[in-house]
Amino acid sequence: MENPVQPIESLSPGVVLRSAAERRAVLMDKAKELEAAFLAQMLSYAGMGASDGPFSGGEGEEQYTSLLRDAQAKATVEHGGIGLAENLFRSLVKHDTDQN
Repeated sequence: MENPVQPIESLSPGVVLRSAAERRAVLMDKAKELEAAFLAQMLSYAGMGASDGPFSGGEGEEQYTSLLRDAQAKATVEHGGIGLAENLFRSLVKHDTDQN
């Protein structure tokens, strides 16, 4: 039976990583992206940017509010985050099948 889990390179055609340092950099970037996505969702569920009342902006406001949440989540991760990216990174490195 073939292993259904594919290495990151096979999921990104044309990308060939030559060194362990490059692979680790890509894994850290992906871990930070995951942490930012998680934080953006948590901010959404916490009601960040929600406005009720007669002067709320409706659907258009919600679209721009989601962009603001995404930007704030990314900024939070770039300034240290909540530590989720580091844990994700360690897990990704441990399960990286194409280590040099």
